[in-house]
Amino acid sequence: MVQKRIDHVGIIVRDIEKTIRFYTNIVGLELKQRLTHTNGIFQLAFLGFNGKDETEIELIQGYNDQLPNEGTVHHFAIYVEDIEAEFHRLKDTEAQFIDEDITTLPNGYRYFFISGPEGEWIEFFQR
Repeated sequence: MVQKRIDHVGIIVRDIEKTIRFYTNIVGLELKQRLTHTNGIFQLAFLGFNGKDETEIELIQGYNDQLPNEGTVHHFAIYVEDIEAEFHRLKDTEAQFIDEDITTLPNGYRYFFISGPEGEWIEFFQR
């Protein structure tokens, strides 16, 4: 069987500058590449962690300006090794929390959500 992994998640945005600032300054992603699509219309930005070509976030501006209020994806999850440290780090930023506390599932996994600039939910997740 061929090994597979998620390559990227595409999020349609209204304001790519604002969204890049949010994901780099608040979430901690790094801007890896920014370009104009070959159609000359779409603006694209690729963000990730640690300079690796794994599971990137692709921001797309210019695809559709008629976006729903709740964002273009429900959520995506970012793995963290220390959920409590990340929770407290984000509390010191302007991040808007969806969850007031960290949730622990019956299997021991822990998570919390914040809201992104387009209304998407960002889950911080520790196995």
